[in-house]
Amino acid sequence: MQRSMPRALSPLLLSLSLSAQAAPDPHDWAAVLEEARGQEVFWYAWAGEERINDYIQWTAERVEARHGITLTHVKLGDTAEAVSRVLAERQAGNDDTGSVDLIWINGENFATMKANDLLFGPWAEQLPHYPLTAPEDNPAVRYDWTIPVDGLESPWDSSQVVFYYDTALVDDHPDSMPALLDWARANPGEFTYPRVPNFLGNAFITQALLELAEDTGPFYAPVEESDFDALTAPLWEFLDALHPHLWRGGRAFPANSSELRRLMGDGEIGIALSFSTTEASGAIANFELPETVRSYVHADGMLGNLSFLAIPYNASHPAGAMVVADFLLSPEAQARKQDPAVWGSGTVLAMERLDEQQRERFAAIDLGIATLPPEELGELLGQPHPSWVDALEAAWLERYVGQ
Repeated sequence: MQRSMPRALSPLLLSLSLSAQAAPDPHDWAAVLEEARGQEVFWYAWAGEERINDYIQWTAERVEARHGITLTHVKLGDTAEAVSRVLAERQAGNDDTGSVDLIWINGENFATMKANDLLFGPWAEQLPHYPLTAPEDNPAVRYDWTIPVDGLESPWDSSQVVFYYDTALVDDHPDSMPALLDWARANPGEFTYPRVPNFLGNAFITQALLELAEDTGPFYAPVEESDFDALTAPLWEFLDALHPHLWRGGRAFPANSSELRRLMGDGEIGIALSFSTTEASGAIANFELPETVRSYVHADGMLGNLSFLAIPYNASHPAGAMVVADFLLSPEAQARKQDPAVWGSGTVLAMERLDEQQRERFAAIDLGIATLPPEELGELLGQPHPSWVDALEAAWLERYVGQ
């Protein structure tokens, strides 16, 4: 998105002008708000769920009404598309007027952008709503897949893996990966998981990796090629045994969580999984799943993480991007996001930091009949170091797809 400038500006003045526009001071929030008004913010975000797309559209309506910001959702199938765009702009010498203003980013891509100095900031801890995350008591908001955030991205979503099952089809659900294998052998074709590298497919194999390992410590440090085969051997042994008993004999996999949910809704499978604790309830409310579906977790803990928003170093509208990120941290936006009838994704806010009225807003949310109460969600297993994602993905594809 290159812009024409008056010819009277010298190259030096042009450079200074663009640099000044590209570096609003997050400590001066009044100035950030003033600069953001009238900007169009291009938010590159995954678009694989209509509920999420609708939520982003609702956000666009709110920030336009309150801050005069036009929020455009650039719909992605993979976050790496946005990272590739920023890398291409750097290679082309576009260091000031990038086309990406805000990214819904994952730990793997954050690590890449941070290592290559592709991020604006630090800025996140200066957002007015950031203290509501209680960062001094909640270190998860300052680490993304073991990588220190250093104020370069803002948390906005909390998720963990849960399984869900149809009680009309399944009497006793398994509570571990070995038990799931036994169940699949006894109920062939009634379980599956999304195809890697879909994020939920990655989550399933990572959950299995952590559950089956004797020592999970090595997974929170960069992967070592010399140790990879030995450390992952229990995972491949488990998957080799599981796949013949999956839906379609493990010869095909659903592409994403939507397709997985559709299989459950059609009665083709009896157990599925999600990275949202309220997805099953939301799907019941939207008539995608039968009312007999319930959620459960494994006894030794479930994989979880926070999702973050990042601003590229060359964003054209970093002020507007910061204002959008701050709105998404507001109790209003966080409570709406947590409602299963809207999206059903967890909040990153600490309830003790909210006032009584704000807490009541959350307490009034009907989490739905299939949602486990917080005390039953079990231990949270942290995401391994980002280097494990690529290594596991490549090994899975080579082993089961032949790539």
